Amino acid sequence: MGNDKTNMIVAIALSLAVLLGWNYFIAAPRVEEQRQAALQSKAAQQAANPAGAPSASPAEGGPSAPVPGTLPNAQTPAESREAALARSPRVTIDTPALAGSIALKGGRVDDVSLKGYHETVDDKSPRIVLLSPTGSANPYYAEFGWVGQNTGPLPTGDTVWTADETVLTPTKPLTLTYDNGAGLVFRRVIAVDDKFMFTIRDEVENKGANAVTLYPYGLVSRWGKPTTQGYYVLHEGMIGVVGADGLQEYTYDHVAKEPVLGNASTKGKAWANVTGGFVGITDKYWAAATIPDQATPYTGSFTERTDGATKVYQASVRGDGRNVAPGTTVTATQQLFAGAKEVNTINNYQKDLGIKQFDLMIDWGWFHFITKPMFRALDFFFHLFGNFGVSILVVTFCLKLLFLPIANKSYQSMAKMKAVQPEMASIRERYGDDKMKQQQAMMELYKKEKINPVAGCWPVLIQIPVFFALYKVLFITIEMRHAPFFGWIQDLAAPDPTNILNLFGLLPFAAPDFIHLGIWPIVMGITMFIQMKMNPAPPDPVQAQIFTFMPIVFTFMLGSFPAGLVIYWAWNNTLSVIQQYVIMRRNGVKVELWDNLGGMFKKKPADKGAVAKS
Repeated sequence: MGNDKTNMIVAIALSLAVLLGWNYFIAAPRVEEQRQAALQSKAAQQAANPAGAPSASPAEGGPSAPVPGTLPNAQTPAESREAALARSPRVTIDTPALAGSIALKGGRVDDVSLKGYHETVDDKSPRIVLLSPTGSANPYYAEFGWVGQNTGPLPTGDTVWTADETVLTPTKPLTLTYDNGAGLVFRRVIAVDDKFMFTIRDEVENKGANAVTLYPYGLVSRWGKPTTQGYYVLHEGMIGVVGADGLQEYTYDHVAKEPVLGNASTKGKAWANVTGGFVGITDKYWAAATIPDQATPYTGSFTERTDGATKVYQASVRGDGRNVAPGTTVTATQQLFAGAKEVNTINNYQKDLGIKQFDLMIDWGWFHFITKPMFRALDFFFHLFGNFGVSILVVTFCLKLLFLPIANKSYQSMAKMKAVQPEMASIRERYGDDKMKQQQAMMELYKKEKINPVAGCWPVLIQIPVFFALYKVLFITIEMRHAPFFGWIQDLAAPDPTNILNLFGLLPFAAPDFIHLGIWPIVMGITMFIQMKMNPAPPDPVQAQIFTFMPIVFTFMLGSFPAGLVIYWAWNNTLSVIQQYVIMRRNGVKVELWDNLGGMFKKKPADKGAVAKS
């Protein structure tokens, strides 16, 4: 008995370690370290002057000046976003999906809010702000233009452009004009669709007497390291598809570890002479990316530039040199994505605009062959029923039907094992403490009755990839964000907001976060417990104790998981119980659920060996 107790304690401890370790490293958040206080204060003081793009630096084979993305004026303390916007004359952006403005000083797209998305489930809460101007606390903007040498003045962050419109809409493009006074006239035509894509066509007309060579560039620049959610299953930071090199994902810390690029204050990674793709910066649900001409070679780069104690993260592209002869005009067309990572919208851009692998903007993960179909199925039934929660229930039911043959064989084997329980008990009593002979007799019994003792694992093994796929879809797709179910579940991508510590809201105080155990996790735990009690108890008492303890562990572990995932698991358990009940009855096996539940409260007979010793 002593050894059994020791083994039981060790087994439970190991089970807890595995479950909690899996939760910590795979599913639950692993929050990255927050921005250092020094960096945050410096960012607030120096936010008016975001630093520049190594994409135009000599180290990358391009011209040396001017450096795009910089402001030559002196640094000023950060101010409110409204005050920063007021520093420049602006052209309003007004589309069905976007609100904001374009700064005529610098010609930057630096003010973008998303009309269809709010900070909380309350539609009256503030809109999501994606891009912000220099001078504010967290500048984040896109810039396009030309760099070159011996060309006379080129447009910079301080250049004031002339606009032909006051509002940019999907039906009304904007044309900006700048004459450098040295023979070059620059025109920038900006168009926007009804979603999140800008098209920027830069033109240079040479009215001078000498030919010049100019290099088109585009960049997305973010001032200061943002606070990331820090989940293992989610990429946040620099992202791009750069020609044949394919998908590139660099966290903010990863970029900082790259070699010096261009000058001593800049580190990063560059890809030269590539064709097709995009580069940008992504958050969990939002992204900004510059997209070069898909048929023209370019140099792409991810960089971190140090300005004092402040970091500037930049994703940029630079095209090859264009010769502009006197009396001629050259054109460079690029695009800017600035918005929500909606699956259908992203896919349509990839298809309609021919952007190479633009669908990888969404982090489907290594198991994309499972996660993508899972989303498609959920999205299909969502459009059918209008509720993603109902869609989860329907998809789970369809998966049950799909795997019905495998599950039937598993439950049939379990039913047979249930039928031979008396013989198994007789074997254990006959051989007593001789574990070896017990196992041999058990195996002979299994062989005689054609029972597969591990068949009961198949329903669980089948559920694992489905679980991870659904978890990934719930976690990364914006379609699940703030998607309601029924009752108190207003966001399937967030944990159940109720908590047992305040009796699910009946007591007048907010429950602490150290134990998050809502109604749906408890329902899931109950269904898991019932499912296990329908199965024959493992012959090994240690295993039996672990199986009894497991629903409690999973109930607490899933308490902080997205509500949609917990609802899936509870519904899947319920369907499994019904399926198992029907199969057992068809095989003539008594369903002893109530007997097993009742047995938990019966006093167990004293161990004869222990009585004899006493």
